[in-house]
Amino acid sequence: MDLIYFVLCAYGMTQIIVYGKIFEDVRPSKEFVKGFFHCPLCVGFWSGVFLFGINKNTELFTFESSILNAFLLGCLSSATSYVLCMLFDDDGFKIKRS
Repeated sequence: MDLIYFVLCAYGMTQIIVYGKIFEDVRPSKEFVKGFFHCPLCVGFWSGVFLFGINKNTELFTFESSILNAFLLGCLSSATSYVLCMLFDDDGFKIKRS
């Protein structure tokens, strides 16, 4: 269950940072940094690392503290956030019709 909670938290955080209206005014507008804040893959990684960092302050999930775990959970968060962002949008499942 720890991994499921972790993935859902990371996905939610990624969605809010990348697509949330609340962050529209604070997202950088310069091209160099702009791509990062519009990329669910990039933000997903750092969301996972952040959640790992606050791991000891929550009861939702607990992981052993190590650099390797931080990296692996960041990768897990990045991959699942990206896949879920590609599958869902505001209207539900993304379905491409030809």
